Amino acid sequence: MQLKKSAKWLSLIGVTAVFSTLVVVLSLILRLSVQDSLASIDPIYTKASQSIFSEPVNPGIPIRLLIPKIKVDAKIESVGLTAKGAVGVPKKPANTAWFNLGARPGNKGSAIIDGHYGRWKNGDSSVFDNLNKLKKGDKIYVKDDKGSVIVFVVRKSQSYDLKADASAVFYASDDKAHLNLITCEGVWNSKTKTYYQRLVVFADREET
Repeated sequence: MQLKKSAKWLSLIGVTAVFSTLVVVLSLILRLSVQDSLASIDPIYTKASQSIFSEPVNPGIPIRLLIPKIKVDAKIESVGLTAKGAVGVPKKPANTAWFNLGARPGNKGSAIIDGHYGRWKNGDSSVFDNLNKLKKGDKIYVKDDKGSVIVFVVRKSQSYDLKADASAVFYASDDKAHLNLITCEGVWNSKTKTYYQRLVVFADREET
């Protein structure tokens, strides 16, 4: 009696194993097919990484920001606070900067990446000159030093005056992962050497 039960279990295990193998193979074929489709639509996607489907549980240090909609493919610097207590900015107009005292992109909370806006004296443009063109649903990709790419989806954009309360930009209480992009906008103030407003693009980590 015991032997017959064992035989039935072995037979069941064998069928289950074959079925599981078929599921894995079909899943891999489907995954590769989706990757090929995305790569053919958006070349910058392929340039970012082929590991977009294996998003990290513990994201690494962000090193590259890609926004296909506005043709951004920029290095991410790591910054803290300035001597005056403000969030640091990238050293070069073509770079972006991650606020390293906040969340990492992909972790719970609001990760902050800022970038310059406007034309420089030498004629160079800035990385976030077209940030205002992003709309709800546009994709943002952040590549980390582990080779993984985390995808965010734009939720909204909002302008802030310099003296406005912007605490919502830096904090999130919904236990989800967000990415907020910050740059300047408006009219240049030659006395204070800055723009009158700040533009923030709010994005949420894409659900997989």
